[in-house]
Amino acid sequence: MGGPRTVVAVFQKYQTARSSFAQEIADLAGRPECVEQLMQENVIYILKGLLTDVSLSIQQNAAIAVGKLASHSAEIAELLDKEDVLRTLVYVNIERPNRYLKRASLNSLRSIVKHNAALARSVVEMGGLELILGCMEEFDAAVKEAAAFVLGYIARQDLTLALAVVGSGCVPLLVLCLQEPEVNVRVVSTSALADIAKHSEDTAQSVIDAGAIPHLVRATSNLDTRLKRQALYALASIAKHSLYMAETVMEAEIFPLVLEHAGHTDEYIRKAACSLVKEIVKHSPELAQMVVEAGGLGVLVNSVIKNKGENRLPAILALGFIAGHTPALGLSVIYSKGVDALSMALEEEFQTHVGAAAAWALG
Repeated sequence: MGGPRTVVAVFQKYQTARSSFAQEIADLAGRPECVEQLMQENVIYILKGLLTDVSLSIQQNAAIAVGKLASHSAEIAELLDKEDVLRTLVYVNIERPNRYLKRASLNSLRSIVKHNAALARSVVEMGGLELILGCMEEFDAAVKEAAAFVLGYIARQDLTLALAVVGSGCVPLLVLCLQEPEVNVRVVSTSALADIAKHSEDTAQSVIDAGAIPHLVRATSNLDTRLKRQALYALASIAKHSLYMAETVMEAEIFPLVLEHAGHTDEYIRKAACSLVKEIVKHSPELAQMVVEAGGLGVLVNSVIKNKGENRLPAILALGFIAGHTPALGLSVIYSKGVDALSMALEEEFQTHVGAAAAWALG
């Protein structure tokens, strides 16, 4: 005869089976050779149910599986959206907050929104930014990092989505993350700010108004190469829009530090630093002259010589912008052996657009 113990045993068995199933599905979803068969087995419908399970560990494994599946292709990500799995991810976290579940769900959202603007827009329209905003205020650094990742992927898609991120109030929280002790949080938040600022003067102004520039300048001195590189790109994304914004970056005393980075041993940091110099010098002869007087021509020429392919493009364009302002600045580029470096780039480059840039700069 059955009794209370029998009932408990049945439910424990059911719980163990569900937990094992969810974990195995999460493991299988990460294997490309298994994805097609999983889709044939209607795994999306099953995962949608597991996301609302009473067990947090099962919900977490289901969210991990969703993220792994979504990362395989835009088609799977779009199917997840169509089947309302995105909405389930968002609302489960609002109704039942847990940092481990939040982290898994945010990573899944990142895997989905990275594919295209339509998917990112779906997340925004179903209230995803409110969830992300709450996660940015979490104490857990890994949750903040995951939230900043999603914000960056949403904002980079287009201007409308970047403005939605700005309107949600996330920019000041991203700036606060620049002061976190965990370097990964700072790297991802800096990248997200660059993705926001790059679209327009309005989005860049929101980053300036939040007080990001001093923190970004400070980050360029960090020993971590990822943070240094992302901070340089974020500053370039601000400076590119107008003379006022370029002057704002200059006033934060980024020189001569940026020129030191333009001569860095790491090719990608040299590229990032030259990108910032390029976005500053293009605006006016006065700014270009300041860079020349700071010794900028020498490091730009060296960057053209040392870097290869796409990585030498910012230095090429910076030399072209400087030379194009006035005859005197053009002569300065010539005297700094800029013509020799540009000619070498023109002869060496197999990438058409890089060679075209070198030809433009020489002209």
